[in-house]
Amino acid sequence: MGIYLNPGADLFLEARRSKIYVDKTAMLFELSAVLGTQQKYVCVSRPRRFGKSMAANMICAYYDHTVADEVFAGLAVARGEEFPRGRGACDVLRLNMQEFLSETESMAEFLSLLKDSLLWDLLKEYPDYDYLRRDNLRRVMDTVYAQTQRPFVIVIDEWDCIFREYPHDTEAQRAYLDFLRDWLKDKAYIGLAYMTGILPIKKYGTHSALNMFTEYSMEDPGAYARYVGFTEEETRALCEAYGMDFEECRAWYDGYAFPYPEAGHIYSPKSVVEAMLRQRFGSYWNQTETYEALKIYIDLNEGGLRDAIVRMMAGGREKIDTTTFSNDMTTFHSADDVMTLLVHLGYLGYDLDRGEVFIPNNEVLREYVTATKHGEEWSIISRTLQASDALLDAVLAGDEEKTAAAVAQAHLETSHIQYNDENALSYTLSLAFYSTRRFYNVVRELPAGKGFADLVFLPRPRHAEKPALVVELKWDKGAMAAIRQIKEKGYAGALADYAGEILLVGISYDRRTRRHEARIERLERPAPRGLEESVPSVDNNSKA
Repeated sequence: MGIYLNPGADLFLEARRSKIYVDKTAMLFELSAVLGTQQKYVCVSRPRRFGKSMAANMICAYYDHTVADEVFAGLAVARGEEFPRGRGACDVLRLNMQEFLSETESMAEFLSLLKDSLLWDLLKEYPDYDYLRRDNLRRVMDTVYAQTQRPFVIVIDEWDCIFREYPHDTEAQRAYLDFLRDWLKDKAYIGLAYMTGILPIKKYGTHSALNMFTEYSMEDPGAYARYVGFTEEETRALCEAYGMDFEECRAWYDGYAFPYPEAGHIYSPKSVVEAMLRQRFGSYWNQTETYEALKIYIDLNEGGLRDAIVRMMAGGREKIDTTTFSNDMTTFHSADDVMTLLVHLGYLGYDLDRGEVFIPNNEVLREYVTATKHGEEWSIISRTLQASDALLDAVLAGDEEKTAAAVAQAHLETSHIQYNDENALSYTLSLAFYSTRRFYNVVRELPAGKGFADLVFLPRPRHAEKPALVVELKWDKGAMAAIRQIKEKGYAGALADYAGEILLVGISYDRRTRRHEARIERLERPAPRGLEESVPSVDNNSKA
């Protein structure tokens, strides 16, 4: 057992001994299926604090020939008649590139330390073989494999740290990628090469320097979708075990979802674990990095990015083209490139089928709110968000005058950015009602063609004392017309299973007078006939 060669199971066992351990060893079935095949090169990227290192430690322990089978007793990978291929049959090399980077000051020094460290372990473990060149890493590994017939499993964590620490040094980046290609590609001694990090593999021009790798990312995690984070089933089980409200957990942390039946909705592991252990929902994933990390990118305003961010903060979605992204953190040619990076960083969810991005959940939305509190370019949005408490209080109190005034103020604040068509009124209202997200789930009837998105706010179970809100928006037709439309179209049918009080809120804007009007009616269940006839679709902006 060495530092890098066959590091054992200590780190994996540490995870198993933790208060919360979610079994992800079924992932090893996927990896063992490609062990020793042409598909043996796997790159899995996902955001920070989404369990990348835990998975790397698990993989190392599984294939390491010095680790006993008992380490995996009772886990998913051990429940069949036999372990998947490769269990305890390999030499493992475990590397965290960030460690080497932090100890060196140049790429030449970095690569030299990396190779010397691996050679130190290999020659100490296998000192007696007849080596042609003991200072050549590839030749030493060729010789070890020829003698032992044990393939090497290479596990590289933080593989992309070079591109974060040397964002503008293309020569250093090329040297690093060339080393990986020459070390790994077309080598018989490689049984499996597994790399993990935040970014997909860096592209140069139209080609990748590491084109032998199959990539699984936040755009399309493929067979690894259910291992990106906690599944809904796993999260629900934790909520039951720790006596936490699952619906509240869903509102806070749900939103990453992939079109694979075995995955469904995916939750941030860091956030869920912290919420369970602390017995309190809050922003935990975001605490691992300051808001400036997000602000740097949204302030770029490439190709109208700022307007897109505002629309997504209001609950909208944006179509993007991810194919032009260069897989680094500095090369941006369009708003699409910046938003694609935000997908990989976890700040945006991605709907693979529709090619759309959105802000995934309330926890991440809070990060956008924080990032837009600073800087004159965001001041108009910041003021609208800060005034949202007053708007919600006015609506709950049934104060039509204050409600209209608050909406008018939100209109004034946001008009400089996007108040240029009818649908902009719905974005304005969504931002103005930001405070509702603390207590309510948002249900939307998306518009067909021109028109407004009607909003329904359904209180989550722990806030059941609050009334549901049904909001209809009208342009040049008066607030009473909005109330009538709610009743005629049966929007309260979205609350068919809701038994509490409902507030019908009609809001209108008159372009001629430039005045807003609000009407509020209280409705107790059971609803009058006709209100159950139409059920608006659920807002999927936080649930892809």
